[in-house]
Amino acid sequence: MIGLIMFCAALLLLAIGYPVGFTFGSVSIFFGILAAVVEVAPDITLAAVSDEFLRMFSMMPFRVYSIMNNTILMAIPLFIFMGIILQKSQLAEKLLESMGTMFGKVRGGIAVSTILVGTMLAASTGVVGASVVAMGVISLPVMLKYGYSRPLVAGTICAAGTLGQIIPPSVVLIVLGDIFQIPVGDLFKAAVFPGLTLVALYIVFIMIYSFIDKDVAPAMPTTEGSLAAIVGRAMIAVLPPLILIFLVLGSIFMGIATPTESAAVGSIGALMLAAMYRKLSWQVVEDAALETVKITAMVFGILIGATAFSMVFLYSGADGILEEALVNLPGQKYTFIFLVMLVIFLLGFFIDFFEICYIVVPVLLPISQVIGIEPLFFAILIALNLQTSFLTPPFGFSLFYLKGVTPPEMTTVDIYRGVVPFIILQVVVLLTVVLYPQFYGLIK
Repeated sequence: MIGLIMFCAALLLLAIGYPVGFTFGSVSIFFGILAAVVEVAPDITLAAVSDEFLRMFSMMPFRVYSIMNNTILMAIPLFIFMGIILQKSQLAEKLLESMGTMFGKVRGGIAVSTILVGTMLAASTGVVGASVVAMGVISLPVMLKYGYSRPLVAGTICAAGTLGQIIPPSVVLIVLGDIFQIPVGDLFKAAVFPGLTLVALYIVFIMIYSFIDKDVAPAMPTTEGSLAAIVGRAMIAVLPPLILIFLVLGSIFMGIATPTESAAVGSIGALMLAAMYRKLSWQVVEDAALETVKITAMVFGILIGATAFSMVFLYSGADGILEEALVNLPGQKYTFIFLVMLVIFLLGFFIDFFEICYIVVPVLLPISQVIGIEPLFFAILIALNLQTSFLTPPFGFSLFYLKGVTPPEMTTVDIYRGVVPFIILQVVVLLTVVLYPQFYGLIK
């Protein structure tokens, strides 16, 4: 039972707000000592406990070394750097301005533009926080200016920003690829169709809602210029990021480059875009590099702490207890999927996706393999669920990102009300993936 108690203790400390990497590490040491004491009982001496503890952690240096030499994880800092550079190049501003001129004349047009721009940012960067903040700063004042409903504004921006969780190149998919030992390129391909389905549902919902209630998303006043001129200006703004998306994702899908190599190409492409928009300077590169180092250090700190955690968890035999309980469930496969999705969904209320990936998924993965669940299918389900966790009140991270840039008149209740329809749409897509995985090409 030591492993299960350790699991609950780690979750409790994370919910309270202790730093993730330090939580994993300290909990592992404390319960590792406890497990060593139990193992050498009744001959409990300092030397015996010490020898047992060192035996338990004897493989730790080799695991840390393998983490630092993992070429898949090298893509994480490169994609983060690429996303920060694109944020500083004001790509979102240019895209939203051009899309707004195209769709603004239609009811809900600015909200639709926000979804489309969120999709392009997701396919360019994969960084959720940057997308939510960027669109909150730019599109939120415009939508409020033209009389859009505050809940719809908040829900649209949060939903568009979280698309970076599921649409490649997503950091979540890279992490899951490493945990599941699945080629990241295969995960990227598998995530495209569910991600675009979600985008389509968002747009359909906004259009229907604004058609039924004429006041929630009125059309913008007619802009000057011919349709051809408006479309031309929009294409000029859209073309550079589309080229970058093609270079990053196209090179992976066509087998020309690995995700790590394409991330390097994307970083160079982001620098070129910033130079083209006249936003590139040494200060921009330095700030982006420092921010990338901070985020990457956090990720690898979590990973090293989680490695120690998993060693103690497996040593205690807790994995066997969980496997026996979950394998013998009635309805086995679907009951297991339902329980896992429910647990991850609830955990998403309180802790970040990195913690869920590194503390929960490694425990559940071997059990899913015993039950016979396709790894690619299971990974996409988890990615979709983790995206939903970014929106769920009261602790969804996108909600906090948006609240940080909203004017005083937009309340927290407005944000919570606004995200509810988009959470429902995400759950709908998740259910369709569970029930019809063949439709998405996740099971052959």
